[in-house]
Amino acid sequence: MTGTDPGIPRRWRVAVDVMGGDGAPSVPVAAGLAAAARWPVDILWLGPQERVAAELRRQGAGSPPPGRIVHASQVIEAGDSPVAALRRKQDSSIAVGMRLLREGEADAFVSAGSTGALMAAGKLMLGTLPRVARPALAAVLPTLDGRGFLMLDLGASAEADPEQLVQYAVMGAVYAREVLERPSPRVALLNIGSEAGKGNRLYRETYERLASSGLHFAGNVEARELFAGKADVVVCDGFTGNVALKAMEGAGEACWKLLKAEVARRPLARVAALLLRPVLLGVRRRLDYGEYGAALFLGLDGLVFKCHGSSDTRAFANGIGVAVKACQGRLLHRIGESIGKEDGEALGRGR
Repeated sequence: MTGTDPGIPRRWRVAVDVMGGDGAPSVPVAAGLAAAARWPVDILWLGPQERVAAELRRQGAGSPPPGRIVHASQVIEAGDSPVAALRRKQDSSIAVGMRLLREGEADAFVSAGSTGALMAAGKLMLGTLPRVARPALAAVLPTLDGRGFLMLDLGASAEADPEQLVQYAVMGAVYAREVLERPSPRVALLNIGSEAGKGNRLYRETYERLASSGLHFAGNVEARELFAGKADVVVCDGFTGNVALKAMEGAGEACWKLLKAEVARRPLARVAALLLRPVLLGVRRRLDYGEYGAALFLGLDGLVFKCHGSSDTRAFANGIGVAVKACQGRLLHRIGESIGKEDGEALGRGR
């Protein structure tokens, strides 16, 4: 399955893991219903038949509910060893979702379940696209201008070589063009300095390759500049990306807690906070990952999206929306066209 058949009807079949994430099953069901009302999508609800049906009834989905329930009797828990769990739980919602993708019964799969299990299942059951050495976990993160940027790898693989980082850049550029609608996406390399020649051997060699790749290469970007919107795609190895992502999440949470603590201990500040509440909530919303939907395992031979485990209904629904946009943009087909090619158009400079 290397792309979306142009003959498929414009209603996309998205498999939703009802049993994945902290809010299961209520959040995935609510998100699926919200997405079905907003985008051209038919939901395949994955989970125990009776439990999923009961949750759909509880949320007033009607009878029969929209889409189709696909029975999956088992659940992979957060503490399970990914590979061992896949062997023991072959009827889990994650395994069933991957089978639907592999057999062409679903166009995309969205889950808030275990990242490790999703990665392992994707590699084992779907494999990678032709010529893709290794998949990468990619997510859109916020910027001050509200446009956001795609960052990868965020932890699918701890290590990478220059060739793999260049492939990440190519796949990221295609994603930015087809899903984020950036006609000529700027690609940057996350590094410890902005000047050429910075970083270890991996990053120096990758810089040289990206500079001659045909991509719209914007050079190095430091972690402190990520929110400034200097690039549409930022590339790094999975270890670096995962550390950077968790540092950003932690810093954001810490700032919000400090602000609330300071307001709570100052009476005048509490009054000011009431007046500024809409502004503060607006700032928090602009920096919230939920506005940007789900992460994608770029490079797998199937569209597998990972929502944050603590996603609320809005965040999960936005994840389904991103999956629909990836289907509409024929993302897998475009990546397959681009990997291994050297011309600027194939690498994301334009159509």
